Amino acid sequence: MERMDRRERRERRDRTIDRLSAGSGNGGRVGVTYKYFGAPDGATAARVPISMRPEELGGDELGMGGMFTKIKPETMAAMVLTGIEGVPLHKVPPLELVVLHPDYAVVKLPMTAVDPLRGIGEEQVGAAAFIWSTVPDRGGPRDAFNVYQLLHEWQDFSHRLHEAGHQPYCLVWP
Repeated sequence: MERMDRRERRERRDRTIDRLSAGSGNGGRVGVTYKYFGAPDGATAARVPISMRPEELGGDELGMGGMFTKIKPETMAAMVLTGIEGVPLHKVPPLELVVLHPDYAVVKLPMTAVDPLRGIGEEQVGAAAFIWSTVPDRGGPRDAFNVYQLLHEWQDFSHRLHEAGHQPYCLVWP
């Protein structure tokens, strides 16, 4: 009986991981939604997913509805680090998993994914957008103007995180 329970739990976890990674351009069956938000620590971030319906999602520590997008957190981190910091794509640090639940996951992004955006101006955002649009073998938007708009949103998000003294997190659910 114990062995069956363990196997069932493992299968359920594997299905959840498959669902969470679906829609990432690998022929997944379901789209994935990402909600970026700020929290002072991992324990607070872990309490954010009160409900999986976007209109009922609670716990937004910044009090501004977070940022909903279809752009993966690792892509956001790579956009900033490759475009602004000049970090090679293979050197982008991994995300830290805070919660893996059957219906969602919460990940923590490195501060390097938001910090560089606070001190740069319009020209550097434009240059970063152009650089990212030319990086081969990566996911996310390919059009430089779309990247430019996204980086501006991310820049605003970075300022709000800094003012609140929070870390960047992302809630992921199918």
